[in-house]
Amino acid sequence: MNSSVRIKLSIMMFLEFFIWGAWFVTLGTYLSINLKASGSETAAVFSTQSWGAIIAPFIIGLIADRYFNAEKILGILHIAGALLMYQMYHSQEVGMFYTYVLGYMILYMPTLALVNSVAFNQMKDPEKEFPNIRVWGTIGWILAGLSISYLFNWDSSEGVTQGLLKNTFLLSGIAALILGIFSFILPKTPPKIVSNEKIRVGDLLGLDALKLLKDKNFAIFFISSILICIPLAFYYQNAHPFLTSAGIENPTGKMAIGQISEALFLLLIPVFFVRYGFKKTILVGMLAWAIRYALFAYGNGGDLSFMLIIGIALHGICYDFFFVSGQIYTNSKAGEKYKSAAQGLITLATYGVGMLIGFAVAGWITDNYKMLDGTINWQMVWIIPAGIAFAVFLLFALLFDSKKEKEIQAI
Repeated sequence: MNSSVRIKLSIMMFLEFFIWGAWFVTLGTYLSINLKASGSETAAVFSTQSWGAIIAPFIIGLIADRYFNAEKILGILHIAGALLMYQMYHSQEVGMFYTYVLGYMILYMPTLALVNSVAFNQMKDPEKEFPNIRVWGTIGWILAGLSISYLFNWDSSEGVTQGLLKNTFLLSGIAALILGIFSFILPKTPPKIVSNEKIRVGDLLGLDALKLLKDKNFAIFFISSILICIPLAFYYQNAHPFLTSAGIENPTGKMAIGQISEALFLLLIPVFFVRYGFKKTILVGMLAWAIRYALFAYGNGGDLSFMLIIGIALHGICYDFFFVSGQIYTNSKAGEKYKSAAQGLITLATYGVGMLIGFAVAGWITDNYKMLDGTINWQMVWIIPAGIAFAVFLLFALLFDSKKEKEIQAI
């Protein structure tokens, strides 16, 4: 890969995740403060991510993989997304806002696969080359959060009160428009499948990999993956409103610590795999979710603010040690025949089904622990997902039999 292509792919990844990080992190606070959304309404808006994840395989499988170059589809989706972001910027009512976000997520979620497709198509050794490209996505997400907090101050107490968080949609829309136009000069990535080849829904959703559920260990992992996404949804939906309510300064910038942690702990996964094996690695990830939410439940924005910061910093262990380890495990169990189908199935189960349930539960819990004065009993809101995460930890620890597993090599 020459330097020109590497720079283009790095810019593509940077903008792809800058767009997402610039509006999604602060969304919960914007909905509750600006649009006066209830917990269930907030949950419905966040669940558009899950609907986008469920619909994405059809857009990729029916259109991008068959008829058009991936980079062109990427450009069209982001330009259309920029227009919807502009509508979100102007929207003043949660019902109409939901419609725009749903439309946007249906367009955006497929782009996560498209940027990978464009990148992989230029690589001779993806295992070595891809991390160096993908890390720019993490940098983009981090810089989006830092910009909101430390450059624009949109998430300050005064900024939130003045409704400045609506500017995050304008920022994301501008970045989406730039990426949309930039996509047309990305390396050409032609369709991989003949257009007249028979379409099977099972292939699009990875349903062929359901055969792997006959393996007891994989079935336990599959169920655990869905269940752990319930507490994960609490973090996406409630963390920023909670930190804002607790009086943490520059909450969006502080939450970028989670992405820095994610990048660092990713490097430790191979070490854990070699030394402790898959089961212990993934159990550490599960336990980290319970500890993080316990820290949120009993910390505060004053003398115990360090507990909230530690909770944010645990994101790397929470995400990498469970989800990345799970992807490696799935890859090892599936074999060549079902490799792509198995990854698609796990993505559908987690970001689709699991997160959909999780957002609904998080919204219901938040509504049920809202006080008469409109404030939220955050301690209970965090104790419940901590308990769910610990229950999943016990389920996996007791039922997953590591003795029946062959040694798994981390990528």
